[in-house]
Amino acid sequence: MRKITMWFLTTIAVVVLLFSYRTSTGPDSSLSAGTGGGASAPGVVAGPGTPADPARSRGNIARSGSTTVADGPVVQTKRGRVQVQAHISGGRITDITPLAVPNVNNRDREINKHAVPQLRAEALAAQSAQIDAVSGATATSEGYAKSLQAALDAAQFQAKP
Repeated sequence: MRKITMWFLTTIAVVVLLFSYRTSTGPDSSLSAGTGGGASAPGVVAGPGTPADPARSRGNIARSGSTTVADGPVVQTKRGRVQVQAHISGGRITDITPLAVPNVNNRDREINKHAVPQLRAEALAAQSAQIDAVSGATATSEGYAKSLQAALDAAQFQAKP
């Protein structure tokens, strides 16, 4: 009888511990906000000096000599907002800066920490927004490609063969 009682109490203790364990996939209170003066939506990381507000950051284009910098629109995905900025010089995409990526929880941050550089490298190599999705980051990949394509269209970018 004593063994059964110990087994029963141990089982209850384990079940209580399992249900009280906090995973890292819940909302995090340390959300990042943009520093550009615009209000950033929860779960969005905005780059310095650039608001993540769709009304203020859509279609911004800056030209200086042969360099063009174009902001893509904010694309709402099921994981959050995605927005990129394309830098074009000499008829080539020279850089792509993420202005907003999903950042609601640790899982989003971990996925995008690896996915965004991979998407950037692939787009720079392809010199277009026709890129493959990163495994595990489908929503971010689709939003990245849509925002990048819109930025390239706004800059009237034509890829050179």
